[in-house]
Amino acid sequence: MTTFAEKVISFHKYLCFDAPLGENIQVMNPFSENEAVLHILEQFYTQFFRDTLSRRIVLGINPGRLGAGATGIPFTDTKRLAEDCGIETEAIQTHEPSSVFVYDMIRAYGGSEKFYSHYYINSICPLGFIEKNKKGNWVNCNYYDYPELFEATKDFIITTLKEQIAFGIDTSVCYILGKKNAEFFKKINDEAKLFDSFVVFDHPRYIVQYKLKQKEAYIEQYLRGLGA
Repeated sequence: MTTFAEKVISFHKYLCFDAPLGENIQVMNPFSENEAVLHILEQFYTQFFRDTLSRRIVLGINPGRLGAGATGIPFTDTKRLAEDCGIETEAIQTHEPSSVFVYDMIRAYGGSEKFYSHYYINSICPLGFIEKNKKGNWVNCNYYDYPELFEATKDFIITTLKEQIAFGIDTSVCYILGKKNAEFFKKINDEAKLFDSFVVFDHPRYIVQYKLKQKEAYIEQYLRGLGA
């Protein structure tokens, strides 16, 4: 029987999004652009998902340049990859504040082994986007930042969520990171009827940027929402 890990790895290897987005927005696909990312991906999922267990899904927005855009693993920078997952990488070194919060929460849950045996983290849109700002620099962009970008990505989002549900995802409930993200997820879920219900958490980036002093309270909120 195909393991959860094998399904996840195959899914990411063949991810492709080629709808026209205009000259100022580009797709960021780390899985096709960097062999080191695929190597990390294979190590991580083989380590934590080499089974046929059912899991619940936690969905962020879309990969950012310093998290999944660099390591291939959602909300996991290279420091957390080494310290919490036991996977060392010399090819890249990244620090993502959101990853710090997520792994503080995972430690409070009981550690990576326990958490990933119950939950699978990805993003509503599994590929990221960058846009050229007024200074001419390329910066992170969210799938919902522009109405035309949301419309261009919606079918891709629905298709890829269905593909991930087939890994063995429990569809009774899912967990959405970010209140604005949840607004757009509701539109998608109302149309596609993917999950029976969903729980919304404040996004880790919002917490570390604006509510760091209340970090422990937010971790407790996550754990209660996850049913820990």
